[in-house]
Amino acid sequence: MSASMPFVELPDARVHYATRGATGSPVLLVMGFGVPGHMWLNQIDAFIGQHRVAWFDNAGAGQTKRAGRTPASMRDLARHAVAVIDALGWERAHVVGVSMGGMIAQELALGWKDRVRSLSLVATHAGGLRDLTPPSTSLLLFGRAFLGPRAHRARVLERLIFPDDYLRAVDVAPLRTALRDQVVAAAPARDRLRQIAAIIGHRTAPRLHQLAGTPTLVVKASRDRLIRPSAHHRLHRLIPGSRLIEFEDAGHAILHQCASRLNDVLLDHFAAVDRT
Repeated sequence: MSASMPFVELPDARVHYATRGATGSPVLLVMGFGVPGHMWLNQIDAFIGQHRVAWFDNAGAGQTKRAGRTPASMRDLARHAVAVIDALGWERAHVVGVSMGGMIAQELALGWKDRVRSLSLVATHAGGLRDLTPPSTSLLLFGRAFLGPRAHRARVLERLIFPDDYLRAVDVAPLRTALRDQVVAAAPARDRLRQIAAIIGHRTAPRLHQLAGTPTLVVKASRDRLIRPSAHHRLHRLIPGSRLIEFEDAGHAILHQCASRLNDVLLDHFAAVDRT
């Protein structure tokens, strides 16, 4: 994938980002826990015909390095995202976040509302105790997938983020290779623990009413083992005027599993906002 790959130099981080596409309204893609930004590849390829697209590595994944040993807060990670928008000279962007990236996107929209053309929150939640803890079986898989023996992480991770019937219907070998090379190898355990600390501290629910007037799409993956189904509905209720779209067959890895359908939904969302 050909793209310019510069860095934004900040006092607390050196943020690696990339961009493709020459025309159209800007789109910023914000990736989730422990995954480098280029794993948006299915969306990048679909969007660049109509939009300028940028993505980046969160601190603790890929090539972005954070100064010091203290964990970054979700607001810090949102500030890094805004720095990418600034570096590109974009006034506003359609902001799309998945999982932890959706938490970052919420903070970005709350702290820098005037920089957000539209907001899309995919497989994510508003934080707090009720949303934070997945079912116990999923919590066990999460621990084994990201912090367990490295040789088994990709195999466990695929069970965590894809529905069982989907895995039975596809060739899992390339999926497992991508998970091993692009996710398992993306960051050491200490950096993953710092991201976990940011997730634990995430709590936007009391402030989400401030997003009234921001065109917001909430995407629910109904078979998600990490995000409780009720969390999507709560997020939708907390953001005035938001729209909820449900993918009944999707697991947490909706970006890959349902790429074509999800891309169409997101492009329609961007287009509706751009028309107004």
